[in-house]
Amino acid sequence: MHLNHLVIDDFFPNPHDVRNMALGLEYPPRPEKAQYPGRNATKALSFPGLEQLICNIVQEPLVPVTKRASYGVPRIALEGDDARNGVHIDPTHWSAIIYLTLPEHCQGGTHFLRHKATGWDRAPVFPGEAEAKGFTSCAAATDQIFNEDGHNPDAWETTMIVPMRFNRMVLLRGYLWHDAGVSFGKTLEDGRLILPYFFERSDML
Repeated sequence: MHLNHLVIDDFFPNPHDVRNMALGLEYPPRPEKAQYPGRNATKALSFPGLEQLICNIVQEPLVPVTKRASYGVPRIALEGDDARNGVHIDPTHWSAIIYLTLPEHCQGGTHFLRHKATGWDRAPVFPGEAEAKGFTSCAAATDQIFNEDGHNPDAWETTMIVPMRFNRMVLLRGYLWHDAGVSFGKTLEDGRLILPYFFERSDML
């Protein structure tokens, strides 16, 4: 068996408190090279025991990815805030997205997609996979697909949409092709507000 995604509802016991913490932060303009849609907060939110809880859920030894990812940093994406990376993977073993948008404002969700030309719904990660399709390596295959087709909707087939729901966590393998879905709203109060976390396996570092 191989778990590659999981949806957990009612994740936080006090979601409105968490949301209010996120709303109380500042959200400066997105850096020029940032790929995500919208704006990140100026600081991260930390919750004791969260890392161990995720380890227990996926039954893998994990450590937070804090240096090259927005670990625990709330993100707001309003109408017109598009991502620069389109369909993508995350360079992590596990990614977690917690939706903090109130029910009356929720739209869209996380999209999972299949690359039509290769038939892959994930990046090639196992030995021989990329070579069997004519690529020189897994990294070369992933880079080529991302660079050539990441922003071409005709190159992809949507396989699943996990709808946005207040206090829902979407936990997914970073190698799954996905995108952030639609950005919406005019303010912090009614926009796409998420809390992302990223993890690597501690036994593979």
